[in-house]
Amino acid sequence: MTENLGTTKMNYYAAIEAGGTKFNCALIRDDQHIVKQTRIATTTPEQTLNQVVDFFQPLQAQYTIESLGLACFGPICLDKQAENYGGITTTPKPHWANTPISRQLSKRLNLPVFFDSDVNGAALGEYLWGAAQQTNVAVYVTIGTGLGGGIIVNGQILHGLHHPEMGHMLIPSSVEQGHCPFHGGCLEGLASGTSMGKLWQQPTQTLDDTHEAWQLQADHVASFCHNLLVTLAPEKIILGGGVMQKSSLLTMIIEATQTKLANYLNLGRPMQEIIVEPALDQASGLLGALALAQGKGRHGIGLK
Repeated sequence: MTENLGTTKMNYYAAIEAGGTKFNCALIRDDQHIVKQTRIATTTPEQTLNQVVDFFQPLQAQYTIESLGLACFGPICLDKQAENYGGITTTPKPHWANTPISRQLSKRLNLPVFFDSDVNGAALGEYLWGAAQQTNVAVYVTIGTGLGGGIIVNGQILHGLHHPEMGHMLIPSSVEQGHCPFHGGCLEGLASGTSMGKLWQQPTQTLDDTHEAWQLQADHVASFCHNLLVTLAPEKIILGGGVMQKSSLLTMIIEATQTKLANYLNLGRPMQEIIVEPALDQASGLLGALALAQGKGRHGIGLK
């Protein structure tokens, strides 16, 4: 495969947005141009990772790939002293708990792997090239199969004892029992697409626009946004993921958040400029994985 790049030398990177439903895999250039891309179903680690390797290995014969960026569903271990550093830990995703995913990919592809959580990767992508540019504090939230968030503070992904697991924040709700296997009625157990489907006993995408589910969803996410605003003071809260594709949901969340704040904070700008959709559309996570591959995160293994 030959590309007309003129005299400009481009570096090539492998990028993976590893989600609970699918792995988005791509070969991407320095300039964010996606050379080749595929989607692989998240089944078992053996099946999925075999297909990932089968996608990248032929590309390695055509391109010099510098490294692999992995933005992975989790929780994922970021403790450099831990045996499972770079691996998935206590995920509710069947078969994937304690999978040393970064080490396996590094060994099989003979590449350094730079990694972080999927939502931290998406937050980084939006900070560099999307809706969170020129912010001091920004939060990216994905509401889909699961629910999670990543935080950028002064240009750095926020880490502490672990990466943020904001989807497991406890919020008030009229729902008696949520569907998180660990916490029941946490945010993910109430407002992820999976939990909404269980609550209303039908797939989320089949819920009519006027269904009461959407007002309840807006209330749940607005409680979350309220908590983010009073704790982190973010300039941007970016709401992505499949559930947020529903028409009018973003507006409902903005209005409910304003109601919950009750004019307590002087934010200095309209709420619709703070709570926004991703500027990178569906590419936030994949471009975040590119940024990780370029060394713009903090974690990696197999470094040469």
